[in-house]
Amino acid sequence: MKYAIKHRGPDDDGIYINKNIGLGHVRLSIIDLTKAGHQPMFSWNKKIVLISNGEIYNFIELKEELKESYKFETKTDTEVIIAAYLKWGKNCLEKFNGDFSFVLYNIDDNEIFGARDRFGIKPFYYYHDNDIFIFASEIKAILTQIKTRNPNDKSVFEYLILNRTDQTEETFYENILKLGHGKCFTIKNSKIKIEKWYDLKNRILITKESNFDEYRDALTSSIRLRLRSDIPIGVCLSGGIDSSSIVSIIINNFNKNDIDTFSAVYGENELADERKYIDEYSKVLKNMHYTYPNSNTLYDDFQKFIFAQSEPVASIGPYAQYKVMELAKKYVGVTLDGQGADEMLAGYHYFFGSYFKELLKKKNLIKLIVEIFYYIKNHNELLAFKYFLLYSIPLNGKKYFNRKYYGNINEEFYKRININSEIYQNLYNPTNLNDSLLDHFEYKLEHLLKWEDHNSMNFSIESRVPFLDHNLVEKTLSLPTDKIIKKGTTKYILRESLKDILPKKIRLRNDKKGFSTPSDKWFREKQFQKLIIDIIHSNSFKERGYLNIKECEKKYTKHIKGEIDISKDIWKWINLDVWFKEFIEK
Repeated sequence: MKYAIKHRGPDDDGIYINKNIGLGHVRLSIIDLTKAGHQPMFSWNKKIVLISNGEIYNFIELKEELKESYKFETKTDTEVIIAAYLKWGKNCLEKFNGDFSFVLYNIDDNEIFGARDRFGIKPFYYYHDNDIFIFASEIKAILTQIKTRNPNDKSVFEYLILNRTDQTEETFYENILKLGHGKCFTIKNSKIKIEKWYDLKNRILITKESNFDEYRDALTSSIRLRLRSDIPIGVCLSGGIDSSSIVSIIINNFNKNDIDTFSAVYGENELADERKYIDEYSKVLKNMHYTYPNSNTLYDDFQKFIFAQSEPVASIGPYAQYKVMELAKKYVGVTLDGQGADEMLAGYHYFFGSYFKELLKKKNLIKLIVEIFYYIKNHNELLAFKYFLLYSIPLNGKKYFNRKYYGNINEEFYKRININSEIYQNLYNPTNLNDSLLDHFEYKLEHLLKWEDHNSMNFSIESRVPFLDHNLVEKTLSLPTDKIIKKGTTKYILRESLKDILPKKIRLRNDKKGFSTPSDKWFREKQFQKLIIDIIHSNSFKERGYLNIKECEKKYTKHIKGEIDISKDIWKWINLDVWFKEFIEK
């Protein structure tokens, strides 16, 4: 199991075994690089043994609070988890500001306790039956102990039809589950008890009061904590407002214009290229690095990328992040990026659909007209209205909408699985903008965090996400909606609070790209044409029964001719096929 995830911890490893209890760990050294940070780690009195993944960023403050009750022997954040647990029990989780999953064994009580952070930034997978409980940071480790592997057809359906993964605690594997974000568990006397220790919805109190300086201070405080490291740190810079906000604060508040940044670019004529925004920092930053993903690199890398993720990925966008992390590994061991800002600050077009529905429901027609006017003016786009319609129609209409959109699905498979998905209710039925934002934290954000974790840790890098400091999230989601969306512009409070330090060209942009790629062109290249046609015509592709083969052939022919762009569908065909061959059929 350790060998299967050694990329997550190349610096050290260890094992603890006591009768039928076994704990293994591979270490990526970030805080206290000495041997004192070895895991499994014991409490000073040898009553607790711990293995952990991630960071407790406020460990210095907690250590000061705990020094009277605990005899510290290391400078690590890991030991703070032990000390906090001994003092506060499971209530220690409320004290932690961090990204973590951990398991500790109370030797005297013969009890296991484990937990996962509030938003699911760090992964935790497990398998259990009547005889055994197996857990790991990646599914690859669990698969070394399981003889039979079967796909979870419900997850495959939601992936193909709804373009979603990780919205529940199920995975793409039958009988392998995730510990939900904000949950903890105990095992005692062979009984497992799982409970929720953090519920974001209960922390939100909508207020009419808002202050740009307070928001900026909260984001700055989060970044300050996440700059704590004993190894070099860099920033993934996409050119968007989120990662640019982090870079601007680091430059202006912490005087670090020598920090390394890492960006994916494609050439100035490519729609996905953001070099013109990234280069706004070229006169300020000393160490800007670029990677250049293209059809050839994807062709060479896609099997390695799919293996790194262990489960199908809903779009090709995370491949750009994979290449960014590959580049970053040459320079740093920790990165910061803007993940989570879109979910808390309504960064996607469909949030306008939620907002329009809210204004209509409140009969605030003047404001609705104003927002629609500015949306059309700023974006020249109709996507928000499609979601406004989707959110307003009955459940059966929502299902028909998605079926029509992804029409290459096998009809029998569609009818068999369609009734089981909760996504229609959880993500496509918001009553207002705030509920929509909360639903995304509960049901959508986690797949982005998983892809980021697996991309970064594949190259032995710890990725940190300042926008997901729980103090900042709770403050932001308590804001009135006009501080999130105003006059057709999202992320209003972020733009206004940093207006003096964000480059104007970035602050005023209204398009949304993220780590996107020109994949529609890539899948028309000759090498991909052969690969894709071979997959579509293979017996295994047909026998799995997920897709309508004739429909796939017809659509791909149109794609090659440039009549349509179905690159998202094509990617899922490739991804699913390689995943099956590597993880299920092998």
